[in-house]
Amino acid sequence: MADSQDVWGIDIGQAGLKAVQLRYAEAADQVLAMGHAYIKYGDPDSPKILSQPDAVPEELIPQAIERFIENNDVDGARVAISLPGPTSLARFINLPPVESNKVAEIVKYEAKQQIPFDLDDVIWDFQKISGSVDEDSGYMLNAEVGLFAMKREQVFETLQPFLDAGLEVDLVQIAPLALYNFVCYDQMGVRVDEEPADDDEYTIVLDMGTDNTTLLITNGAKIWIRNVPLGGNHFTRALTKEMKLTFAKAEHLKCHATKSEDPRAVFQALRPVFNEYVSEIQRSIGYFSSVNRDAKIVRVLGCGNGFKLAGLQKFLQQSLQYDVERAETLQAVIGEKVLNSNEFQDNVLTFSVPLGLALQSLDVTRVHTTLLPREIKTARLIREKKPWAVLAASLALSVMAVDMVPRGCVARSIQNEAVVKAAKDSDKAYGEITGKQGEYDTLVGTFDEEQIRQQTLLGGSDRRELIPEILKAINECLPHEVGNQKDIQNLLRRNRVHVSYVVHKRHGDLKTGWFDKILQSVDGRAYMDETDKGAPPSGSGYVFTLIGEHFHKGQAAGDQLQFYVQNTLLTNLRQPKMKALGVTHPTITSFKSDVVNYDPTGRVKMSATSGGAGAATFGGFGAPAAAKRKTTAKNVKFEKVDKTTFQIEFVWKPTPPSARQVAAATAPGAQPGAAAPG
Repeated sequence: MADSQDVWGIDIGQAGLKAVQLRYAEAADQVLAMGHAYIKYGDPDSPKILSQPDAVPEELIPQAIERFIENNDVDGARVAISLPGPTSLARFINLPPVESNKVAEIVKYEAKQQIPFDLDDVIWDFQKISGSVDEDSGYMLNAEVGLFAMKREQVFETLQPFLDAGLEVDLVQIAPLALYNFVCYDQMGVRVDEEPADDDEYTIVLDMGTDNTTLLITNGAKIWIRNVPLGGNHFTRALTKEMKLTFAKAEHLKCHATKSEDPRAVFQALRPVFNEYVSEIQRSIGYFSSVNRDAKIVRVLGCGNGFKLAGLQKFLQQSLQYDVERAETLQAVIGEKVLNSNEFQDNVLTFSVPLGLALQSLDVTRVHTTLLPREIKTARLIREKKPWAVLAASLALSVMAVDMVPRGCVARSIQNEAVVKAAKDSDKAYGEITGKQGEYDTLVGTFDEEQIRQQTLLGGSDRRELIPEILKAINECLPHEVGNQKDIQNLLRRNRVHVSYVVHKRHGDLKTGWFDKILQSVDGRAYMDETDKGAPPSGSGYVFTLIGEHFHKGQAAGDQLQFYVQNTLLTNLRQPKMKALGVTHPTITSFKSDVVNYDPTGRVKMSATSGGAGAATFGGFGAPAAAKRKTTAKNVKFEKVDKTTFQIEFVWKPTPPSARQVAAATAPGAQPGAAAPG
């Protein structure tokens, strides 16, 4: 949990440096605002924007950082800074079912696919957004992972002014995630030790900056991010174009539109940008809704000083038909001296990102990723450990000195040239032997580590495909119609089995947890192969359960009812190919045969014969439904057919392709170079 150390969240924006100082009061379980800073670039009387043609960011940013350090106490505080959202990458990936300890490997593979640069050229991190581990199988299910990255040179470009100023940075986070931290903790009440409810009500967050707007949609659990290339400057440029003003005068007019001589003319000039802004938001909402069909947008939350633009809030509310609010009041951060100061109140909307950075530094948010370069972390760790290493070395030398003094006295008393020479030769020979042995051990260790690493990587890629592979194999075991059989219309002659339910469950001990119970059941014992009965499965593994039905009825007794299932699906599950995949001990554990009414025309659903023709399922409840059934099925000529419902179970021990190749190569009579089944 968080501690009481002060933290600073610093956001280098286009219009200025924004910073917030927070502290966590553990006794009260409360976050306190201890300080803030809003430093505009250049001359305070005529501030500059970094995107202006005459602005030099390489000079303005260091000057702002220097003024920040001069005016604020940063000694001993942790520092978190933001990276600009437009140049960062955020991807949210749904992973297939995967072993929980293999998630990092899968994510690294996905990173290579999703990041359009060599991984050595970027700094990236990931975090699990949602998903849970199935206790029986050990697989992570419904996992969604957030992947965040930025080019290495851009990260260092942002960091360099802080490093030059001697300010140590502990956390580097992309601005959209910092915004998410603020919204979840302060506006939604999500806490780090509580799993947020994954409900269908979502909030749209619009953080309007100078040149861009970060659009974030979240319900506290899930995140969706998009950068909208429209910001406050676009409104200013519209005024310069329509009203023939300089940029400075247009900026002043935009900020004081309601007090201008002709407010109507100002808003008329801004309307095209208003419309474009709304169109971009609606386009984003449309795409989000198309991939999240159950999501319901309940409100829009505005952040950033650009959101103070007169008329924007009302225009969005009318156009989007959602409640539009400004994040003007902090819900979970206290500190009257800071929060009630005039400067903070005037710019409260622009402190969302610095607040999110500081909250993450206090460890009170769900997000824990950072893009702080690894080399900086390593250098800092070595520097922190160095005093302890020096102290340990000093103690070791002191102990050695105390030990060597009496030894030296004894040595002088017995020392002579022959003994010295023999001792030196012996030490030299022993040193050479020890050195060679050490080199050998190092090489063996390196080889073993590399072998384990490769097996782990290969095993992960193998296992990733095992579930789809076994499902495909089960499908191939079903009876299929070939050639002219596909033209058969008679239900009883169709060579089909319909499987409606497939599930697998892990057993720690297959013999006691499943096999012994199956042998105690009449059907399970009767339909299990005699060889399988005498060789119970051992160890852990999975048991697949298939539930299905068929209507096939051939002329021979073995071509109908449960015998048809036994001679088709069950027999196919015993094929060598299935055994190579790890499938053993298939058996029919239960079956049931019913006579049902069948309408050859397909107008009436099948039903049990106990209700006669009127048992066909129609309508709702009570007498009106019965009347409807009677009239609907009045002239239908039903056929009575046999419907067989069955349940098959079998053992599955996941066998990766690499293990199959080894088994095939060592099998009796195996040919050199023979391919493994599957």
